[in-house]
Amino acid sequence: MKHIISTLVQNEAGVLAHISGLFAGRGFNIDSLAVGETEDPAVSRMTIVAEGDEQILEQIVKQLRKVITVIKVQDFSGRDCVERDLMLIKVNAPAARRNEIVQLVALFRGRVVDVGASELMAELSGPEEKLEAFTELIRPYGIVELARTGVIAMPRGERVVRQMPAPKRSPARRSDEPDDDTGGVDPSKLPPG
Repeated sequence: MKHIISTLVQNEAGVLAHISGLFAGRGFNIDSLAVGETEDPAVSRMTIVAEGDEQILEQIVKQLRKVITVIKVQDFSGRDCVERDLMLIKVNAPAARRNEIVQLVALFRGRVVDVGASELMAELSGPEEKLEAFTELIRPYGIVELARTGVIAMPRGERVVRQMPAPKRSPARRSDEPDDDTGGVDPSKLPPG
């Protein structure tokens, strides 16, 4: 089973080595590891993706929670979360085939970030499965280089479904008067969108 573990840690030297050592010490292979600052420069978020036995992973999570520099540990396994991976991929793109490669990139909601005489570089982000599917489709064109960040993830926000109240009609409104539900705001003064 794939496990996504998000760990908030103090942004200090040696923390990454210590935490990855916990996994290595238990014979757990890390599929991907992404680390970056959060909204607080003193705190980093480590997102670790690993596959393996539930019991061993449970022990690793318990060990992580005991580390002094660890602030918070979350296991997103079985939870509703948003996960993304970023990929840069350089592909052989002779002029005769360049248009179809650009269309394929657009189909996967990616974008071309560099064009050379015979190569093209695209940027794509999304779930791992999406990037792997794109990689397989683009492989026949000839992949020159490929780099991925690894998965980052955050739990989804709590979803609240509310019944919107019906708009109140003013008793003084005439039947031929248009129904204005803007609350006194002139729509022409609002920005587009």
